Formats: sequence, structure tokens, C-alpha cells
Amino acid sequence: MTSSLKTAERPTAVEPATPARRGFGILRLLVGLLVFASIATQIADQLAHDAFNAGEYFGYFTIQSSLMNVVVLLVGGSLALRVREDTELLTRVRMCVLAYAVVTGVVYNLLLRNLPPEGFVGIAWPNEVLHVWAPIFIVVDWLFAPGRPALAWTRLGFAIVYPLAWVVFALVRGTLTGFYTYPFLDPTGPGGTLGVAFYVLGIAAFIIAIAAAAIGASRLPTTARARPAPPR
Repeated sequence: MTSSLKTAERPTAVEPATPARRGFGILRLLVGLLVFASIATQIADQLAHDAFNAGEYFGYFTIQSSLMNVVVLLVGGSLALRVREDTELLTRVRMCVLAYAVVTGVVYNLLLRNLPPEGFVGIAWPNEVLHVWAPIFIVVDWLFAPGRPALAWTRLGFAIVYPLAWVVFALVRGTLTGFYTYPFLDPTGPGGTLGVAFYVLGIAAFIIAIAAAAIGASRLPTTARARPAPPR
């Protein structure tokens, strides 16, 4: 009886990562370092040309979400090299940064890429990494990397918390300083306040849609899913 109780109380060994998962882990680390190098290159380039303003630079949604990508990719990559499955918390955060990365890529390439540049124009490749290649990898990683547990639908709301807080901050700062990080947030522009509201609501809906698609994909019966989907 005693021996059986000891056996039952013995902690379960952590399963090691599969070769495929380790491969994605290495890719996560490499892309995380590439995103970090892109941000560092932009900062160094702007400093070299006396064009760096920390308050403005780190106020951009792209930069803040890219810094999140660095942390999540490095943590996720390290975990993927060692264990078979991501934690639920990491997967929830990955779902959020996936939505932000997709929105960053879509908004930049549809609304901002062809706008005439204002002020300093820096090295081009970091911009492409942050707005194109990193978002593409994050989507591919979510869809195909092994060891991703399914997320409950109740986790959907987490994806919108940070973007809403960022919008409030950006609008308040713009009102106080006159600096708006993106033209579509400027209520003095052609669209006025209604135009700003339209863009904000549209992007918020898009973030929720991407997050919902990510959760739905995590619940499909594929080899990328580590264990059965939790209840709603």
C-alpha cells in the first residue's frame, strides 16, 4: 500500500522535445535574434544620423509588438529545444503576438508602405523584417510547429487588452504633444475623429478575428496540437 502511494505521488517526468520541435525551436531563436538585430540596427542608424527620439520610436505599435516577439520567440525557442509541449500561458501569449504581428504586417503593407516618407529614411531591411518576414514566420510557426496545446475560446479576450491600452495611450499622447504615431490616428487629418474611430474599430475587429482564427487552428485535430482541446 505504501509503495503504491509513493508511486502515485512520484512526479511525472517531462517528455523531451521531438526532432521536429527542436528544429522549430532553433528557427524561433534565429528569428527572435533577427528581430532584435533589426530593432538594434534601426536605433544605431538613427543615432548615427542624430535622428533618434526614444519616446517616439518606442511608442510605435510595431516596435512594442516586435519587442514582444523577441521575448516570446526566444522563450518559446528555448522551451522547444528542451520539452515536448509549450505551456498554456506561453501559447496564450503566442496567440496574442500572432494577432499583433499579422495586423502589423497588413496595416503597414496596405496603409503605410506607399506613403511619402517624412523625416529621416533609414536602412530598409530592418523594416522588411519587422513588417513582412517576422509576421510570416510567426504564422507558419503557429500552424506547423509541434507541441502547441489547444486554447479555450475564453482566452480570446486577452488578445485585445494590449492594443486597446496602446490606442488610448497613443491618442492621449497625440492630443498633448501633437505627435501621432500613425497618420490614421490623427483626428486633424482628412477623416477627422470619425475616420480615427473607423480605423480603430476596424483594426480591433481584425485583431479579434485573427486571434479567433488562431484559437480555432489550435483546436483542430492535427499533429501540431499537443493534447485535447479544453472546454469552452
